[in-house]
Amino acid sequence: MRKVSNTLRTTVYAQYVWAITVLGLYDRFKCTVQPMEIMYKPTGQKIMFFGADDPGKIKSIKVPFGYIGYLHLEELDQFSGEDEVRNIEQSVLRGGPLAFEIKSFNPPKTKDNWANRYCLIDKPGQLIHHSTYKTTPEDWLGQRFLDDAEFLCGINPAAYEHEYLGIANGTGGMVFENVQSKNIPDELIKTFDRILNGVDWGYYPDPWAFVRCQYFASQRTLYIFDEAVENKRGNKETAKIIKGKGVAGNERVTCDSAEPKSVADYIEYGLRAQGAEKGPGSVDYSHKWLQSLNAIIIDPVRCPKTYHEFSSYEYERNKNGDVISGYPDKDNHAIDAVRYATETIWKRRETPQGRLLPDNAYQ
Repeated sequence: MRKVSNTLRTTVYAQYVWAITVLGLYDRFKCTVQPMEIMYKPTGQKIMFFGADDPGKIKSIKVPFGYIGYLHLEELDQFSGEDEVRNIEQSVLRGGPLAFEIKSFNPPKTKDNWANRYCLIDKPGQLIHHSTYKTTPEDWLGQRFLDDAEFLCGINPAAYEHEYLGIANGTGGMVFENVQSKNIPDELIKTFDRILNGVDWGYYPDPWAFVRCQYFASQRTLYIFDEAVENKRGNKETAKIIKGKGVAGNERVTCDSAEPKSVADYIEYGLRAQGAEKGPGSVDYSHKWLQSLNAIIIDPVRCPKTYHEFSSYEYERNKNGDVISGYPDKDNHAIDAVRYATETIWKRRETPQGRLLPDNAYQ
């Protein structure tokens, strides 16, 4: 199980099929995606895959014989807290004399996250296993992954400890602890030679947001130096606003791909617009990439709304006020525009199979 069902096929299901193949057992299993399950041919036993976003399906799970003996909660920290986990356990783990449960996740950065605290509860029969990339076969990771780890260790030890060693070294619920408020002078902006532009569509009440930024890889620093945030403006009006910001005709403007017609409008109006690629895991990975930077420098005078979003953006909390790992989809329009603008940078770290790297250490 994962928190959201639409992430299962390219993550947990694919990993199970991979493991069966690596063990040389693929001929013994029948793997299907409709329904999404893996059947062990000699006995008819099944591995079934569900998302917690449909509680009705969980409560009505039935098996043709026997009972559910194993429950695997992947990315535990993405669930809404202990209450949700208990409800799942009560619905699934019943009817048999013995059952095992596996809860795997990448430790969230903040120590206050409910999943980090959940691991500290001494429960009878519980085994806690903490692994990192250092305990993983190198050929599973590849040289690029190892080089990235060593590079980050040298320039940002705190980010390295969290992302590669699974150490919860954050102190609160703030997502971007590396944000800095600084005036960015015109003299510096004139030296920017690889300007990145991003657009998040909106009209009302959600606003349309546009940002301009420059990334310096040698410093691992992102400068955000211009913005425009508007309500009730059409595509022709917002295209004019972008041009008024000095965006040259050869500068790419990466937009939310949810509105292909709007992207086409921008192209018609003379902008070099394109839709963001997005893809499974891109929200989590782009946030983690932004968090891993040495600094996100935002000019609060030029970009007041962007600075407000980044400096006040916090992890989600459950009904008890405990921090959980989800990134809230609200008050983040400029943040999304920044993610789209920088996509060509952080997407480079994908593997050929589409898996976004680096992952945090598994616990």
